Amino acid sequence: ETTFIRAVSFVDAPGHEALMATMLSGAAIMDGAILVIAADEPCPQPQTREHLAAAEIIGIKNIIIAQNKIDIVSEERARRSYEEIKNFVKGTVAENAPIIPVSAQHSVNIDALIQAMEELIPTPKRDETKPPLMYVVRSFDVNKPGTPIEQLEGGVLGGTILQGKFAVGDEIELRPGISVEEEGKTVYKPLNTQIVSLHTGGKRVKEAHCGGLVGVGTLLDPSLSKADGLTGNIVGKVGQLPPVLSELNLETYILERAVGTKELAKVENITKDETLLLHVGAAITVGKVVSVKNEMTTLKLTRPVCALTGSRVAISRKIAGRWRLIGYGMIR
Repeated sequence: ETTFIRAVSFVDAPGHEALMATMLSGAAIMDGAILVIAADEPCPQPQTREHLAAAEIIGIKNIIIAQNKIDIVSEERARRSYEEIKNFVKGTVAENAPIIPVSAQHSVNIDALIQAMEELIPTPKRDETKPPLMYVVRSFDVNKPGTPIEQLEGGVLGGTILQGKFAVGDEIELRPGISVEEEGKTVYKPLNTQIVSLHTGGKRVKEAHCGGLVGVGTLLDPSLSKADGLTGNIVGKVGQLPPVLSELNLETYILERAVGTKELAKVENITKDETLLLHVGAAITVGKVVSVKNEMTTLKLTRPVCALTGSRVAISRKIAGRWRLIGYGMIR
């Protein structure tokens, strides 16, 4: 007889390099990670290296390694793969992570993987007395084409509550909001709306708490939320959100080598006037460097972000035509 212990939500972080931005914005809401490494390929692949570096940069410390596809390799290759993984994680945040051989196809050792999750990725203590905050990592229009106007449902926001709790009927604000043209300039205006429904774990609920993925039904125009149009916003009670920043002062920490490149290219220092890609929570923006003094870098953003002082920011630079992770910064 099984006993319910807890519900866990998974954010699938794709390995394809073109989807690295998806992984980084998803990583902002994770409490732990399972690094899946195929036993039939040499380790590390460039994407594996990049994912581990991203987990380290975003501050994910609870990591489990699943050595997958053990059903299609010889015992000798499985052992060699294990040694490759061990060598790869040496000196990283995953140095002491358990390596669990599994076959996802045949459900081999999945019980051991679940046990490791229970023991090594605890549910963090969250403060529900603080003003509620939620990262929007997805947003949708749930209406089918041709729905009569009077039957249209408002936009739906998907994400994770970081602190506090939300209830149906709450008046909420989204920051930085949406871009509008004013006197020839693009400015961002916050959005105010009301929560009309909450879904979590496939169930409709009256209150949503920290942890797990939550679907928030609102009265927003669904044309704003369709196709992830509101991703990167932060949701909170009206007037209780962090400030919206169009300039960031970052204390930067640069990696020795860029991750994701075939050859491990040395990372040059950040320079004035260069353009960098920044992941701030679930938001993605581009920043132009306006000044660099020692470890402090100031960037002017093309799209403002709503963020707390002390938040981590992942920094990527264009190397050989692709954005590559080169380090992180703390908002000061």
